[in-house]
Amino acid sequence: MTLQETRQQRIAEILALAPVVPVVVVDDAAHAVPMAKALVAGGIRAIEVTLRTPAALDAIRAIAAEVEGAVVGVGTVLDGTQLEAARKAGACFAVSPGASPKLLDAADDDELPLLPGVATASEAMTLLERGFRHLKFFPAVPAGGARLLAAWASPLPHIRFCPTGSISLANAPEFLALPNVACVGGSWLAPKDKLVAGDWAGIERLAREAAALRAG
Repeated sequence: MTLQETRQQRIAEILALAPVVPVVVVDDAAHAVPMAKALVAGGIRAIEVTLRTPAALDAIRAIAAEVEGAVVGVGTVLDGTQLEAARKAGACFAVSPGASPKLLDAADDDELPLLPGVATASEAMTLLERGFRHLKFFPAVPAGGARLLAAWASPLPHIRFCPTGSISLANAPEFLALPNVACVGGSWLAPKDKLVAGDWAGIERLAREAAALRAG
């Protein structure tokens, strides 16, 4: 098995952990551990911490070290430097909104599995040529939503997607019913107001609702 095949197998296993991967923005690293514990208690193990704040890498380190059962990943990865930093911080997977040639070259040489983003069939085909069989569909709703993914299922049968962007508890089932969707990404599981308030019980309730959804 090649390194890319190994990485793709690992991504498949991570995406299969639950119907939803929470996309989390952490402003205060002190929130990371109790938030992750609440998500895991609610049945959500894979957690994407985005690199949108200075606290992100510290949050990843803390979750990786202290939260049993959590599979922490990094989101909004834009280049090879960020990919390496995330791996060193303890991330188990990486997610990107798109896929630049330099990022893909860096990913080729890194053990950390990457879930690159696409918004068109041509982008998906290009990544398939490089061995990527699991892709992020972003921004899911603005780019065409479930109807577009349904149209891709027949001509791109080897690819499974994690649609992310404007997805909620209400519209997630529409995506999860599709045969080419492994799971969805969503920011509603750990909203800023609950993080600031320390409402870990509220986050656990949201996680339980999401975990009750099922992929098609």
